Amino acid sequence: MTRADGTAPVMVVTGGTGGIGSALARRLHGRGCRLIVAARDPNRLEAIGDELGALTVPTDVTVAAEVDALVARALEVHGRIDGVAHCVGSILLKPLHLTSDDDWARTLQLNLTSAFHVMRAVLARYRAPVAFALVSSSAASVGLPNHEAIAAAKAGLEGLTRSAAATYASRGVRVNAVAPGLVRTPLSARITGSEAALETSLGLHPLGRIGEPDDVAAVLEFLLDPAQSWLTGQVIGVDGGMAALRSVG
Repeated sequence: MTRADGTAPVMVVTGGTGGIGSALARRLHGRGCRLIVAARDPNRLEAIGDELGALTVPTDVTVAAEVDALVARALEVHGRIDGVAHCVGSILLKPLHLTSDDDWARTLQLNLTSAFHVMRAVLARYRAPVAFALVSSSAASVGLPNHEAIAAAKAGLEGLTRSAAATYASRGVRVNAVAPGLVRTPLSARITGSEAALETSLGLHPLGRIGEPDDVAAVLEFLLDPAQSWLTGQVIGVDGGMAALRSVG
């Protein structure tokens, strides 16, 4: 992966120690990108930094000041940012009437406000073209039981994707998102570790399996590639057909 001038792109991956974020970081490293990896857990962050030779910045992306510091550090070291993959999120499976105020606020902070913080910090400091790749969920477009909070947060993220793509297109900024179905990550272990829950989930995915982190990371990598210079404002389902198809029999 190279820029038009032949140099290696500078890529920021937030949530870079999670299942999807770490898979993406490894793919970008393999493509020769210069990496800045951010996450909350300093020990896990140090491990992936050592593995990939990446600059690591411990960051809680729900705190605006920490995100500002992350972006400032990336620009201090590399002088530019070519792409940002925001791989931070959560899973909350509760019906609305059992969702507490804290549940609601935390779900919005992790899945929507964090993306707002990251995009604002970059766009306020960096005027050159940059590609953003965000992570939504198929729950934003398909009515799934007990997903009210996460569906609302991810639907907001998809609105943020499209509006920011329109606002900043004249600056050469591209904003896209992926919308995965169920993916086998540490975050989803409570679901994938239950035989009954996993069987139900398999039935929702027409291709007959749940996703692996690399399934999603591959599309995020595609969206960040400078070669995709005419692609913006899109939300791409990476969900085994869950949102668009209905299997029969």
